[in-house]
Amino acid sequence: MRRQRGITLIGWLFLLTPMAICLYAGIRLVPVYLNYLKVERTLQTLTTQFKGGGASEYAIATSISRHFEIDSVSYPTLQDVDITRVRGGWRVVAAYYDYAPLFAGITLRVAFDKSVLVHNSE
Repeated sequence: MRRQRGITLIGWLFLLTPMAICLYAGIRLVPVYLNYLKVERTLQTLTTQFKGGGASEYAIATSISRHFEIDSVSYPTLQDVDITRVRGGWRVVAAYYDYAPLFAGITLRVAFDKSVLVHNSE
């Protein structure tokens, strides 16, 4: 009697379905993470842009607004970025949630939190 080896079609379906769902979720999350990388780059640019001083809340907000406009960042907005005075400079925090629709009524929610210190040498 010969023994059958390998996997059946039903077995392949059970094996590939979870992997396909994970791949699809990854594809849906790519734009969310690309947007976060733009926000992160904007905040990192602040540290070099104001390295020599001249940092004020208005100057920082204007710089963020310009970078968001250039990079086409629609979310978070400037109102979602917190600019706080700390000793020796400013703390700029972009803490927000972003969403990626998966399918039907299922949405993936991703939390982002980026903080930088902008030193003021005045």
